[in-house]
Amino acid sequence: MYDVVIVGAGPVGLFLACELGLAGCSVLVLEREADEASPWRAMPLGMRGMSAASVEAFYRRGLLGELLAASGRLKDLEEDEPLVPQRVGHFAGMMLDPSKVDLDAFPERLPTPAPGGAMTSLEAVEGLLAERAAKLGVEVRYGVTVDALTQYEEKVVINQEYEARWVVGCDGGRSTVRGLAGFEFAGTKPEFTGYVMDATVADPEKLEPWFNPTPTGMYVRMPIEGHLGMMDFDGGAFDRSQELTREHLQEVLRRVSGTDVTLSEVRRASSFTDRAMQATTYRQGRVLLAGDAAHIHSPLGGQGLNLGLGDAMNLGWKLAATIQRIAPDGLLDTYAAERQPIAARVLDWSRAQVATMAPGSQALQGLLHELFETRDGTTYAFERLSGASIRYDLGSEHPLVGRVAPEFRLEDGRRLADLMRDGEGVLLDFSGRLASRATGWEGRIRYSAQPAHDDLGLAAALIRPDGVVAWAAYQAAPDGEAAAAGFDQAATRWFGGRA
Repeated sequence: MYDVVIVGAGPVGLFLACELGLAGCSVLVLEREADEASPWRAMPLGMRGMSAASVEAFYRRGLLGELLAASGRLKDLEEDEPLVPQRVGHFAGMMLDPSKVDLDAFPERLPTPAPGGAMTSLEAVEGLLAERAAKLGVEVRYGVTVDALTQYEEKVVINQEYEARWVVGCDGGRSTVRGLAGFEFAGTKPEFTGYVMDATVADPEKLEPWFNPTPTGMYVRMPIEGHLGMMDFDGGAFDRSQELTREHLQEVLRRVSGTDVTLSEVRRASSFTDRAMQATTYRQGRVLLAGDAAHIHSPLGGQGLNLGLGDAMNLGWKLAATIQRIAPDGLLDTYAAERQPIAARVLDWSRAQVATMAPGSQALQGLLHELFETRDGTTYAFERLSGASIRYDLGSEHPLVGRVAPEFRLEDGRRLADLMRDGEGVLLDFSGRLASRATGWEGRIRYSAQPAHDDLGLAAALIRPDGVVAWAAYQAAPDGEAAAAGFDQAATRWFGGRA
């Protein structure tokens, strides 16, 4: 019997498998596709944008250099990236100017070798994670369709063949696991049918580059040759209802773009909608959901992959601790408590973009365009798109608690990321006063007692395995004993009792 069976070998399922494998769990991944090779995962149709939060997750597991190389971006990770973001993204097709981001709004942000976002492909991400999973002893089986799931008190059985203590559905927006386990999936109906295609345009000069909102929808001409997208406000009626012929795609593109552009060849095409749905709970007994199986929305803003990777990073260490029987009471329940509100905000962000793009919304588009021309407007969008606005409610008013930890650079030259590669929590004791408190947590919390080049005024900080600050105390705190007791309380809450 496996500790965990993960259904779905996409980026979310494979990242979760790596997190569990890193903790020594036995993991089986089942994937319905016959193998990992697919033109939909490769460029141009497999192109995806990774947020700063996702890039940071790969960096702190020692995978970023390989990811950037696989994505065609060779980079020396010894050098810090500039704090000014190179790109922000868009809202409803309105491109945002990175020079308008107010860096003073992020006083706890520190320089890091991890770039503030990266363009990659599903092929690059999945290939890297599959290789990493194999090294960690994870078994991946392709060509397996899941059609039965039965829960018992101590195990789950899939297809009357695979037994596991836990099952995680990472099998996409039309999740079989979600249906078989009886999860409720609630949300809003679609407003448009979207299309993405790899095509040749006979007269490309008739189409503007990048995102182009129009009175009837939007079209997207990406810088990668042949990559086109469009949104047609038909109430989602065409999605998966008819064959995607060249003639139909050309008709929609002409209507949305307001041109007489000609598609001379369509090599591949697919459709989607802006349905925004979310599971009302992420756990049913011993079955959990992550990624698109737990929430779906339109691809506007490119947050789907990043939202799913955040789920996997949050869930992995909590599920591993539960399996190893070292988790404090209720630890696994914090997965849904923390991640469901994040997904709900992303779904509303997507809905807001759809409302802005809808025909007849030109007045709203003009208003928002003016807003995003301001520093405050662009900074707000940057917070949402980069992941900088994510903060879990951990019951503390400290501005860092609940947020992803800054990339502290220590006196000996190491960084926080160097201490997090094995998936343990980290206690950064900049003042060196918590040595006696740190004993008994070996194997769960790595202790570092040394100053940092910039400690942001902190005496110490406890970092969870997912990179989130669980507790922090300032150097100027008047009561050192109270601060130490605060560490004890936080460590017990997240890591259980001392060994």
